[in-house]
Amino acid sequence: MRGLRWWIIGLIGVATVINYIDRTSLAVMWPDISRDIGLTKDQYATIVSAFMIAYALGQALSGRLFDKVGTRIGFLLSISVWSVACGLHSIARSITSFMSFRALLGLSEAGNWPGATKACAQWFPATERALAQGIFNAGASFGAVISAPLIATLYVLLGWKATFMVVAALGLLWIVPWLFVNRSEPENHPWISEEERQHILDGQSSVASAERESRALSWGELLSYRQSWSIIASRFCVDPIWWMFVNWLPIYLAEQFGFDVKQIGLFAWFPYVGAAIGSLAGGWWSGHKIKQGWSVNKARKWAIVIGGIISVPALVLVIFASTPTSAVVLIAIVLAGFQVMINNIQTLPSDFFSGKSVGSLAGLGGLSAVCGVLTFSTWLIPYLSMISYTQVFIMGALLVPLGVASVFVFGGEIKRVQLKVK
Repeated sequence: MRGLRWWIIGLIGVATVINYIDRTSLAVMWPDISRDIGLTKDQYATIVSAFMIAYALGQALSGRLFDKVGTRIGFLLSISVWSVACGLHSIARSITSFMSFRALLGLSEAGNWPGATKACAQWFPATERALAQGIFNAGASFGAVISAPLIATLYVLLGWKATFMVVAALGLLWIVPWLFVNRSEPENHPWISEEERQHILDGQSSVASAERESRALSWGELLSYRQSWSIIASRFCVDPIWWMFVNWLPIYLAEQFGFDVKQIGLFAWFPYVGAAIGSLAGGWWSGHKIKQGWSVNKARKWAIVIGGIISVPALVLVIFASTPTSAVVLIAIVLAGFQVMINNIQTLPSDFFSGKSVGSLAGLGGLSAVCGVLTFSTWLIPYLSMISYTQVFIMGALLVPLGVASVFVFGGEIKRVQLKVK
């Protein structure tokens, strides 16, 4: 099979689309769900907190899981559980049941990102990893693009209970092509051409020793390297920008402009078009510069800086948006810049480390990201938005430069870490 690595990352991109359809369905339908069951905005924040706390735990645990069982079985377990969890939302009748099913969804959906980062490290040379990261991150953006109109349409046709069941079935269907195509790692896959195998292996780090590839670093060992903290600190600051809109954009449109579910479906998808463009452009640009002769260090850092330069002014300008159209256009620019940053930040685990430690470090980064999301997005936004959304967007504009600075302060030169001798 020609270009097998692109089939693998393409399937992971599709899984990410499904991931986002599942997770955004509650936010899109919340105005009517809350009326049906009698829940409040504060209770919605509590339900989101349950998801995010479980998501944080899932990031750390799933990173370790993927390092132990590999990407083939890891994705099988992750998507199976999150599809069942999504379907269970259809029988929720109280805040307790919504919190329980949302927590199970968060715990299982978290595996998608450490698993994807590990797959990029296994299946792609260094020059292509940011682009591969961009492809599956574009899946998140595309999922967010189609989820609002798709869920709104299903809701109108079927109601919210049946909608949860339909979107849950998508993940279970995905398992079939995944198990068929992803039969093993590139070294032993029966369908990979020798030319592609050598292209992948030759592009892996030439300094990776056999000991490094065979030994998984513990969390304690990973945390002893300052390079790990560049990922942990930057994701703590940067990731809340994305979740600010994933969790709150429908509610922002409803409160700021009086939108109902149908109107949310018409408008809430557009910002993620910008995110998809940023995903692909940011991933392509840094890889292109490396092929032109830039160092990995220079290409990654410039991409992260450019993403920040795009995001911050748009976050400030959205404060002054007087129409829903101008608001979603500016938010699209914010998310485009965010994706340029995050694609290159998420490649750092495979730039710094190799072998069986990439998933674990990606999971620790994800854990830190969720802690930042809980702090700034989940818990602060309900209080800040009671004053006005101006404070929300100012908070986001302050977080971006802190995240960019973390890469420079803690990461130093982006290159393979020389492991300490045990």
